[in-house]
Amino acid sequence: MQKGYWVSCYREIYDHNKLSAYAELARLVVESEGGCFLVRGPSIYASGSGLLERTVIVEWPTLAVAQSAYDSNAYQAALDALSDGVDRDFRIVEGV
Repeated sequence: MQKGYWVSCYREIYDHNKLSAYAELARLVVESEGGCFLVRGPSIYASGSGLLERTVIVEWPTLAVAQSAYDSNAYQAALDALSDGVDRDFRIVEGV
């Protein structure tokens, strides 16, 4: 089975307190559901249409686990804490 990945790019952060609350709750979900943070921080370099923005990549054992973690009540609570605190691009993708 192919691994699954969460890819989040934060276009703009409006409320750092909401982001901090979300980050703590999301970290607990990632750790308890078997995910692993691969990238967690600001961009160092961007090219083409890329933007220098906070990027987070989480690796999951499978795509199904990535989707299940996203759908979990605990992660949905993290999203509620984040609410309108950021403008972000979030995707779940399958590894090769």
